[in-house]
Amino acid sequence: MKRHTVIDSPYDPLTLVADDDGVLCGLYVVGQRHRPPQENFGERDDTLFDEVTEQLNAYFEGELKEFTVELRLIGTPFQRSVWDQLRQIPYGETRSYGELAEALGNTGASRAVGLANGKNPIGIIVPCHRVIGASGSLTGYGGGLDRKRRLLDLETGSALF
Repeated sequence: MKRHTVIDSPYDPLTLVADDDGVLCGLYVVGQRHRPPQENFGERDDTLFDEVTEQLNAYFEGELKEFTVELRLIGTPFQRSVWDQLRQIPYGETRSYGELAEALGNTGASRAVGLANGKNPIGIIVPCHRVIGASGSLTGYGGGLDRKRRLLDLETGSALF
């Protein structure tokens, strides 16, 4: 049975979801595209997410560059391979959809990479915001382009809050 909580962040409230084993399987922002219905998150449990909350707060303060919390990424094998590639993008850097497709050994899979990226169930920690268009433009982000820009600004040290 899944459980969830909602925490405050500089990017609006974040919903954290854990699976039956208490492992983080979802992190969603308000208004996120592909966000599951609220009833899929299970009962609210504010006691389960201390470590995740601590790491997220440290990240938002610019003190944490790599998350170490246990994750359970639920998706197709291809989606999981894309999400694994996202976790390889260093803090403060970006990659294009094409570069991710190339890293997966399929240069023609940019669009499929984009679709998998958009369905990332654990935003911020699995840094889908670090993926940009081939021209360097900020394209598609399930949490909105403004949040994407703000997360990238945070990581490059140009955040204004």
